[in-house]
Amino acid sequence: MAPGCADEFATAGKKPGLQVWRIEKMDLKPVPEALHGSFYTGDAYLLLYTTAAPSYFIHMWIGEECSQDESGAAAVFAMQMDDHLGGGPVQFREVQDNESKIFIGYFKKGIKYQKGGVASGFQHVVTNDANVKRLLHVKGRRAIRATEQDLAWSSFNMGDCFIIDLGQNIYVWYGSKSNRYERLKATELAIDIRDNERRGRGTMHLIDEGEEPAETLGPKPAIAPCGSDDDKVDAGNKKKGSLYMISDASGNMKVSCVAESSPFKQAMLSPEECYIVDNGVDGSIFVWKGPKANPSERKAALLKTFGEDAFHRMTPLPQIQVIPAGGEMTLFKQFFCDWKDKDETTGVTKPYTIGRIAKVPQIPFDAATLHTNKTMAAHHGMVDDGKGKVQIWRVEKGAKAPVDPSTYGHFYGGDCYLILYSYNLGGREKHIIYTWQGLKCTQDELTASAYLTVLLDDSMGGSPLQVRVTQGQEPPHLVSLFRGKPMIIHLGGTSSKSGHSETASTRLFHIRQSTSGATRAVEVEASSSNLNSNDVFVLKSPKVLYIWRGTGATDEEMEASKHVVGFLGGTPSQVQEGKEPADFWSALGGKKEYQTSTGLKKMVKPPRLFGCSNKTGTILVEEVPGDFTQSDLATDDVMLLDTWDQIFLWVGKDANDEERKEAPRIAKDYVNTDPSGRKGLPITTIQQGEEPSTFTGWFHAWDPKMWETDPLERIRKRF
Repeated sequence: MAPGCADEFATAGKKPGLQVWRIEKMDLKPVPEALHGSFYTGDAYLLLYTTAAPSYFIHMWIGEECSQDESGAAAVFAMQMDDHLGGGPVQFREVQDNESKIFIGYFKKGIKYQKGGVASGFQHVVTNDANVKRLLHVKGRRAIRATEQDLAWSSFNMGDCFIIDLGQNIYVWYGSKSNRYERLKATELAIDIRDNERRGRGTMHLIDEGEEPAETLGPKPAIAPCGSDDDKVDAGNKKKGSLYMISDASGNMKVSCVAESSPFKQAMLSPEECYIVDNGVDGSIFVWKGPKANPSERKAALLKTFGEDAFHRMTPLPQIQVIPAGGEMTLFKQFFCDWKDKDETTGVTKPYTIGRIAKVPQIPFDAATLHTNKTMAAHHGMVDDGKGKVQIWRVEKGAKAPVDPSTYGHFYGGDCYLILYSYNLGGREKHIIYTWQGLKCTQDELTASAYLTVLLDDSMGGSPLQVRVTQGQEPPHLVSLFRGKPMIIHLGGTSSKSGHSETASTRLFHIRQSTSGATRAVEVEASSSNLNSNDVFVLKSPKVLYIWRGTGATDEEMEASKHVVGFLGGTPSQVQEGKEPADFWSALGGKKEYQTSTGLKKMVKPPRLFGCSNKTGTILVEEVPGDFTQSDLATDDVMLLDTWDQIFLWVGKDANDEERKEAPRIAKDYVNTDPSGRKGLPITTIQQGEEPSTFTGWFHAWDPKMWETDPLERIRKRF
């Protein structure tokens, strides 16, 4: 063990939370808590996260410029710490820019990459030029590009956004045919120029086409109708620049091509050299001076741009920017796909949110506070206590057939049902349509159930919440609708008067109470392998009728078993787990292994949020890392929220038809391919602005007024 490490290991894991060490001269040095989340790209780090249990997570973080010696030392220290903690920790090797979601989740305020290593970091210098005059053409959706154009009206078009940068005044011009997304990105880019390049000294002006002040560019002529297609512009911009290195390392001053087309990697820029970015297509050249470049190389770089042996001869002469390391401007950084400034997580083309792992506490259930405690409502899947109005129809021959209210609560695997639930919330009537689909219903009934749901929704003005439910995966709220009686789900058959099928001679019902207090009795195959120590089971055969109580079962589950017995008929015998008579096992075909862990009810899973978008032309699904917030719900996307026992599809009001069409398929595939085997989960589709508490409660401090103004309008109100 290296000197000094014994002291650090002595404090490791003593209390819950995060500890961070940096490798310094082959030793561990603690990083102050105030600096957690800040990493030098030339260093290696060791992190230990301790839970209250306790359990341990060890992370080795390796910067992209880290030496082999420090990287190896981090691995050695990780193994030593693992031994010190008894060999129980989970270990991760984290590489800069490719960290695990667990690692990212530790840092709610984000991760900062700083240039340099143990001894130093580069100073972030920003040129504050108040005399600049330029016009930037902002184009693209994901790969936002700002291209400098002639400062004249002839450069404009109605379909795009432009930034007129006059130093002390920065104008954002919105073409009349540009969309809100383009306007938002152009405005954010202008704010970045003002805050970073002008140190906040510039004054912002947001102007729509037709409202231009005369002093900007003078009288306005007719404007071209539209620019080129966004996707084509994105593709074109990525290939516009070329990167060249100027070096005398070989003994002679040479200019060599590093990359023929952008985007470039920031790692291509060595601090010992000078570089030229040739964006000749747009008539501009950038000279980047490495901080350790020698005077001859710096001089050669200038000669190659300004001198007689100019690197690129153009008519008219190109615009040239000479940039010291640390003073890079937005127009230069746009050529690099991974540019990172000091104290900044990502460059202008690759924004993302970093948070911490979402922690899901055990939330106690209290029906009296369901309308006011959204967090509890969400975690228990309950919009209210289930005492509203219930109407149920069975799908029969393509139409809705009313179900006798005396049989409410009984569902058959060979049928599909529509359940309309109406309740009052704050003086306003709300509705939920549950579409329940049995596992043995026909394809025609499945199709008809979806069609009839749409018709019912249309007849009510499109306001109800729609929840598709597969047999065996009923959400707690649906289970709670039957006035204190358990929801009884029959394995097969049908309740249709013309289609009753014979039931099995031996039947086994599995009774479980949810954390919200609602109880469900589900018929399963009559096999002892289906027993579970957490619950109660009712077994009926031609010879016996038993109520079997597992060691982890509740009194409420035992009470619910009486309703099942009342339906089946007969006088039951009660049997405790471990004291079963021989005829009990005989009726189930013999004793087999079954789930005996009584801790399953206490399992807690963190929710996960995904965005479904086809803004690039292809449907993409990307997870939001860490502790997501309401602002992560993109209004022009469909979002998928996975709360482990239910899937929500949130449809933003600006989501396009393709996203709306494909999202349900993505949700179904997401569930069906889950390695945990969670097939058939309820999928609830929610429209923006109609979110129930079962959804909003998963978000901290939900603001129902957030979307009364869109992000662009909020920005505009600031100026």
